[in-house]
Amino acid sequence: MNTVTISEEARPAAARSANGAPPKVQWWVAAGAVLVPLLAYFDTAASIVAIWERSETFAHGFVIVPIALWLVWRRRAELALLPVRPCWPALAALLFCGAAWMLATLGDVLVVRQYAFAIMIPLAVLAAYGTAIARALVFPLAFLLFGVPVGEGLIEPLIGITANFTVDALRLTGIPVLREGNSFSIPSGDWSVVEACSGLRYLISSVTLGCLYAYLTYRTTWRRVLFVIVALALPIFANGLRAYMIVMIGHSSNMTLAVGVDHLIYGWVFFGLVMLLLFWIGSFWREDGPAPQAVAHAQSHLRPRSASPAQVALAVLGVAGCIGVWPAYGWYIERGNATPPPVELATFAASTPAVAPFTEWEPDFAPASATLRRFYEVDGHKLGFILKYYRDGNGGKLISSMNRLTALRSGWHETGVAIRSENVAGRPLVLRETTLAGPGARFVVWQWYDVGGRRTASNYVGKLLQTKQKFLTGSDDGAALMLFSPYDEDPATARPMLRAFLETHLASIDAVLAANARP
Repeated sequence: MNTVTISEEARPAAARSANGAPPKVQWWVAAGAVLVPLLAYFDTAASIVAIWERSETFAHGFVIVPIALWLVWRRRAELALLPVRPCWPALAALLFCGAAWMLATLGDVLVVRQYAFAIMIPLAVLAAYGTAIARALVFPLAFLLFGVPVGEGLIEPLIGITANFTVDALRLTGIPVLREGNSFSIPSGDWSVVEACSGLRYLISSVTLGCLYAYLTYRTTWRRVLFVIVALALPIFANGLRAYMIVMIGHSSNMTLAVGVDHLIYGWVFFGLVMLLLFWIGSFWREDGPAPQAVAHAQSHLRPRSASPAQVALAVLGVAGCIGVWPAYGWYIERGNATPPPVELATFAASTPAVAPFTEWEPDFAPASATLRRFYEVDGHKLGFILKYYRDGNGGKLISSMNRLTALRSGWHETGVAIRSENVAGRPLVLRETTLAGPGARFVVWQWYDVGGRRTASNYVGKLLQTKQKFLTGSDDGAALMLFSPYDEDPATARPMLRAFLETHLASIDAVLAANARP
């Protein structure tokens, strides 16, 4: 009788055959699900890469995907022994994620759109490959989210923290400091904490590297979490210390060192030393676990059989359907609005004849599809009315963080903001009241939005109304309306004029907006 001996090298292959592990065909079929988000949302992926290219803060994004692929590759032996069994509930999560992308696209919220796209990739893996493989790849898949460029909202708080730390440290050193905002003066010179000094790049790099180091170095969850917390807090403290040291170098050298390119070089060298120190200290608590191949071989006899290629293909089709329906609907909406009709505002007629402009001030808003700017005078009281109508992004956005009442270096600035509720023609009208001061004048400005006949003074509510309207009708039409009147000392003296104008003309304003609204 002939005896066949299976070597240790051949044993995993034999185990795969005997225990029903996934043949290669299932793996290749399921791989199609990972490509679906990249193909369906190529423009969103391209927008992420474009930010990596133009912003040094997010240039680390170029290494995120290669690192994630390497993390997958190092577990290839374990993955080869796991079954491919599609997770059907993940399709519902994909459908929800696609809906979030769609709403973010309609509302023009880029970061939500990019995160929705990035989350689709792990969900596609879960749907096509199943829970066993997705669980084994949970960190590499989650690591992809570090590629989404987010964090610019932290710049101002980080600038404040750095300025406070630097000024307090200088005073503790005995150096007198005169501070104004985020700028300060010491006897040797003037300094400013600007965007490049915020430390956002250090923070993002530290958290990204800290998560990767914790995953590769530790096995217990509490050690990983503790290390990530330290990696989050340390760069904030280190950036304040870096700023203080640079100021001290400049002060000690009579402003000959650390005031040019060497300023940045010192910063990155110091940050590199801090990270090396963090990793060196973290290595003392290193936890070495069994190799992924050993774990996979030990557990190979416990796994269930893989699904059939037909089932895996069906899951991939389900992924394509749940993901592809939203770009298709977006295309349908845009196709229906290829040639929007022009906006006509000249039909607005006031009971009082318009007069020559009494000020050059105007809001610093994105260009509108149509703008109406009129000035009036009644019994010696002056009043201005501005209506900016936006349609399908032709020119700019109705609601944007870039839209302001005062332009930079224009000489105008806001002196107060409040939300008011006025009773106009028997109906409540909530509006934002802003007081402005500028060259030789002060104004009270009443501002609100009108989207589909709904009025609001809130940017967030206005954005939601636009998103809802475009989702249901394909139109994002909306208007920004402003009434303004000058005052001397008390803003209350301008309100009767503004209120009287609304009482007389609000119906006419609504009629003009309704005439331009699309069904």
